[in-house]
Amino acid sequence: MSLPYEYINDELHERRERVFIVFACLFIGSLAMLNILGISRFLDLKITVGPWTIPFSIAVGVLPYPITFLCTDFISELYGRKRANFMVWMGFLINIWIVFILWIGGMLPGFETVDPISGGIIVDEAGRLPVFFEVRALTFGAVAASMIAYLAAQLCDVFLFHFWKNLTGGKHLWLRNNGSTLISQLVDTTAVILITYFYAHALPVDPEQDVWPQLFFFIASGYSFKFLVALLDTIPFYLGVRWLSSYLQLDPLKEHAAQG
Repeated sequence: MSLPYEYINDELHERRERVFIVFACLFIGSLAMLNILGISRFLDLKITVGPWTIPFSIAVGVLPYPITFLCTDFISELYGRKRANFMVWMGFLINIWIVFILWIGGMLPGFETVDPISGGIIVDEAGRLPVFFEVRALTFGAVAASMIAYLAAQLCDVFLFHFWKNLTGGKHLWLRNNGSTLISQLVDTTAVILITYFYAHALPVDPEQDVWPQLFFFIASGYSFKFLVALLDTIPFYLGVRWLSSYLQLDPLKEHAAQG
C-alpha cells in the first residue's frame, strides 16, 4: 500500500530541514569556538617535505574555521543563496550575543576583590587575574578582528559560489567550491591578522624586528592552512552533494535554472 502524497511531502520537508539545521549547527558552533578560543594560543606547526620544512603559525581558533566555508558551500549548493546568506547573518548575531554575555558577565559583581596596590585590577584569592577576564579580554580582541573579516569573507564566499555557478551553468562543482572558498579565505585571513595587530594588539610579534614581514608570515601561515583544508574538502564536498541530493531529492542543476 502506497503512502499518501501529503505524508511523503511532509516527511521530505522535515528531512530537508533537519539537514539544514545540522549544517547550521556546525557552522555556528565552529564560529563560536573561533571567537571564544580565538587568539588564546598560537600554534607553532611544521610540515617537513623532503629537505624542506614549512612553518605554520596559526591561532587555535582557526582550527574549526574552515568548516564554516564548507557548510556555506553545502547550503549554497543544496538550498540556495538566500538561505546561505541567512545563515551567515545568524552567525553574525551569534557573535554579538557572545560578546554581550562576556560583557555583562564582567560587569556584574562577583567574588573577586580589587587589588589596592594596582588600583583597580580585579584579582582572585590567589592574587591572579581570574581566567574569565583573560578569556574575556582575548575574546573581545578576537571578535573585534573577526566580525569585519567574517562578514566580508562569508558574504564573499556565498557571492562567488553563485557567481561561478551561474557562469558555468551549474557545472564544475569543484570550481565553485574551491574558487569561492580560496578567495574568500584570503580576504578573511588578511583582515583578521591586520585588525588583530593594529586594533587588538594581540599578535605575538617581536617588537625588535620589522613588523610587516612578521604580519606577512602570519597571513601566509593562516592562509596556507586554510588553503590545504579547502583542497582536502573537495572530495568530501563532491560525495556529500551527490549523496544529499539523492537523500533530499534535490537537483542543484534545476535549482540553478530556477534561480536563473
